[in-house]
Amino acid sequence: MDSLGSLHVFVQAAETRSFTLAGRHLRVSSSAVGKAVARLESRFGVRLFHRSTRTITLTPEGALFLERCRRILNEVEAAEMEIAQTQKAPRGKLRISLPLVGMLMMPAVTAFMRTYPEIELDLDFSDRLVDVIEEGFDAVLRAGEINDSRLMTRLVGTFRLILVASPEYLSRRGTPLEPADLAGHACLHHRYATSGKLEPWPIDVRRHDIALPVAAVANTIEPLIHMAEQGLGIACLPDLAIRRQLASRRLVTVLGDYSEHSGPFRLLWPSSRHISPKLRVFVDFMAQNLFQE
Repeated sequence: MDSLGSLHVFVQAAETRSFTLAGRHLRVSSSAVGKAVARLESRFGVRLFHRSTRTITLTPEGALFLERCRRILNEVEAAEMEIAQTQKAPRGKLRISLPLVGMLMMPAVTAFMRTYPEIELDLDFSDRLVDVIEEGFDAVLRAGEINDSRLMTRLVGTFRLILVASPEYLSRRGTPLEPADLAGHACLHHRYATSGKLEPWPIDVRRHDIALPVAAVANTIEPLIHMAEQGLGIACLPDLAIRRQLASRRLVTVLGDYSEHSGPFRLLWPSSRHISPKLRVFVDFMAQNLFQE
């Protein structure tokens, strides 16, 4: 704890660029600040400040040490806050963005609401690539890899894209045995809401020289599930969205040996020194329950 106190003194001196002002903030004398800094310099064997009669400035070593000290003190502050908050029930509003397929995740969401009744959920369903920070979301659930240094992330599940059709459709039109056979079938496609492009199917169509027919296009998957169940064609769907249909054999897998796709579902939230209790319990709960069978 004495070492932490010395680090705090050093940070105050570096930020105010004055032993006198640092002493006033800490309610100690300027000579006490100077002695604490001198002890650090002696311990590390480097000068942390250039001193003149009027000002102090950081040496290159001091500047490096300052950034490290800030992180250490922030972590200590965060730990103290977390301990204090364990005595409080999570409460307040959480603004969450879910993909349009998020309706299929509602059992986990409703279970969370029952477990934490004092947390109010504001749910936004959209496949648009929202700006988590600029649009004020507490957390966002999205598929795929996300590279944004402003965000923290946690893997909550994985999915596979698979080709499926109803047994009635396959009985009527025949079962494709290799990718080239898809050229003679009704293909039901998903269109990305963000780009307007058709989502690629999990087979290398260029290697197999296939131009996939288009029987229907939708910008969300629920209509595609319905059309496939009604025997209107073959659809490319995430396995997590059709577990019940596969279990009941209302839909069956097509060309399973040729599937080449898997991907992650991640929760993203703004990076900050502290994560609030309401957001922490939401992230933990979703990671544990969202994609349970």
